[in-house]
Amino acid sequence: MSAYFKPLPNPSLTSRPFWEAAKRHELKLQRCAECGKFVYYPRDRCPDCFSDRLEWRPVSGRATVYSYTVVYRAATRLFADAPYILAVVELEEGPRLTTNLVASPEAMRVGMPVTVFFDDVTPECTLVKFKPA
Repeated sequence: MSAYFKPLPNPSLTSRPFWEAAKRHELKLQRCAECGKFVYYPRDRCPDCFSDRLEWRPVSGRATVYSYTVVYRAATRLFADAPYILAVVELEEGPRLTTNLVASPEAMRVGMPVTVFFDDVTPECTLVKFKPA
């Protein structure tokens, strides 16, 4: 593992279970025990029914590309490895996640099936990314 210089997540009490699951190479999201909907980004209440009964559940990791952009010019030197793909993927379970998509820019298309993978960028941090299925 080489040195990693990009910004890393700073988990809050609410988001910590998401990052702990990622470290174990598991994708887990909150699911509302009242209405049954999956919730992303991590929060204290369901955005649909406002229940505070949110439980962490595993999800499939299968998704489709909802939207994407290819970043050719990085906003800062920390992201000098451009081009890279910034995408919004829609999980089979419903929520949409903003993520990096690891693929060639030429291969990208909206609706493309993708799957989660886990990038162990430091011994303490694993990032959730997606790649073509």
